[in-house]
Amino acid sequence: MRKKLVVFLFEISKSLYTKFFKKNHIPWEVTTEDLLQFPTETFGFHLGEFLQKNNFQLIPKVERHDAYHTLTNYGTRVEEEIGLQYLCMGNGKKSPYMYGAILLGTLILPEYISFYLQSYQIGKQAHPFHHFDYEQVLHLDYKVFQSMVFSKATITNQLQFNININQSLWKIKKENLEIG
Repeated sequence: MRKKLVVFLFEISKSLYTKFFKKNHIPWEVTTEDLLQFPTETFGFHLGEFLQKNNFQLIPKVERHDAYHTLTNYGTRVEEEIGLQYLCMGNGKKSPYMYGAILLGTLILPEYISFYLQSYQIGKQAHPFHHFDYEQVLHLDYKVFQSMVFSKATITNQLQFNININQSLWKIKKENLEIG
């Protein structure tokens, strides 16, 4: 129920954020199908795969958010969305939306605080990535671009961390099913 509340708040705030804070931002003129036409080793292709896998289309004016998912390998579960905001904050990004998502997400889902703090540390260790014009990055080699942002150790630790968090989430879900 709490996760549904967070999703509801994200949906409402997303349209308000794009309307008032991104009014001068020009949307990309690219579809998921366009991205999947990029060579398979490119960031653009990987972004297209992320969108296709999740049955998404790019959200006009905030396309970079899905680019962050692609770059960081963070999924789309509510706790991962909040973790991604922590990662971006650790990386130096500043935005009202990010701060709001972190505040509400932490208050509503405090049981993931260790995941959030680990995400923040990953962002701190990474080279700055929040300032890139991701539309210009689409043609770059995905692995090379990712390795420019994250050290090999960070990528390896992040993958292991994602495996651990998935196991922890499964345990929490299983415990909740047994209680309910």
